[in-house]
Amino acid sequence: MLDQAYRLRQMATEGGPAETETDKPKIITVTSGKGGVGKSNFVVNLSITLQKMGKKVLIFDADVGMGNDDVLMGFLPKYNVFDIIFNGKEIDDIIMTGPFGVKLLPGGSGITKISELTNTQRNKFIDKLSNLTGFDYIIMDTGAGINRSVLGFIASCEELIIITTPEPTALMDAYSLVKAVNHFKLKTSAKVVINRAMDEKEGQETFNKFKGAVTNFLKLNVDYLGSISEDKKLVQSVRNQQPFVIAHPNCDASKDISKIAKNIIGTMSESKGVGIQGLFNKIFNIFS
Repeated sequence: MLDQAYRLRQMATEGGPAETETDKPKIITVTSGKGGVGKSNFVVNLSITLQKMGKKVLIFDADVGMGNDDVLMGFLPKYNVFDIIFNGKEIDDIIMTGPFGVKLLPGGSGITKISELTNTQRNKFIDKLSNLTGFDYIIMDTGAGINRSVLGFIASCEELIIITTPEPTALMDAYSLVKAVNHFKLKTSAKVVINRAMDEKEGQETFNKFKGAVTNFLKLNVDYLGSISEDKKLVQSVRNQQPFVIAHPNCDASKDISKIAKNIIGTMSESKGVGIQGLFNKIFNIFS
């Protein structure tokens, strides 16, 4: 499964972006060691919060098999990004606008067909992406676990955020993911969010425990981005297909997301990234 992972670092650097320096958003990959830890819910609510703070955000739903950012935002896309390549669709046919102007680019399972693309198809697709401009952040929501798809998206980004919970199984799976990232030298650092913490104290203690294991056994730095409180309003919001930062803006979880968003703005805004054309150049090189 991971036999080609050593190639990710080299391939991710090939294929330069075409954007101007002022049009290169920071690429953030959000992933988790296992499913069911609230990763996609985090991505959607974080993106909306960043947008409310004046940042322009594009979500790229890169979960090959089980992408559900669209469902959490309350709509069902008709197409995904690979319809641009294979079915002649335009960016405007694919891109969706969510709450407060957050943009969503559905990924779908077309990633598995990248190896079939001709150079002409790739170049045409990259050219069409030039219409997507003005973003501060592109947040990729990957699948969970350790596989070539997830590792490939990690290799494509500038910043990595790992979501876990205080549950021992979630922490173990998150550690296994960090171990793989460290083993293949895909990143030298990652940021961690503890979801479903009873309170801020449990979030900090859980991270300290996790960081201790990583520091003792791996050569990778992990930083604490924040925690999100366990909140029944989150469950209600998911069932109603309405992000909790909109349905319950004053609940504890919404306040926690706001703190995390401020931390991201404070720690990730110093330099620009590769941009969306550069991102897909990397993705094409990695998954071909």
